Amino acid sequence: MTRTRRGYIARRRRTKTRLCVSTFRGSHSRLMRTAIQQRIRALASSHRDRGSRKINFRRLWITRINAVIRENGVSYSYSRSINNLYKRRLLLNRKILAQLAISNTNCLYTISNEIIK
Repeated sequence: MTRTRRGYIARRRRTKTRLCVSTFRGSHSRLMRTAIQQRIRALASSHRDRGSRKINFRRLWITRINAVIRENGVSYSYSRSINNLYKRRLLLNRKILAQLAISNTNCLYTISNEIIK
């Protein structure tokens, strides 16, 4: 029986794997078995971390807003200000409020003072 050369399909599969893992260090980019394992692990980590990035940014925005609101001098907290925003039906999300807190604190002060009244 003649020998079959498993060239095209297997080589194409390995080439796709090598393109994904070419920047990994050591045997993780050279040996096929570890490269496949590391590619699976990298894809799983990137999928997980896309969700945690959203959580981390929301946490950062809340911290920035809370710091500026408490700096105002009034015994006023982040949770009460967000509650009053919803009561007044002002549709400002946390990202926009955090950008206001960084760039224009006076604007955020006026918004919080209007909410209190």
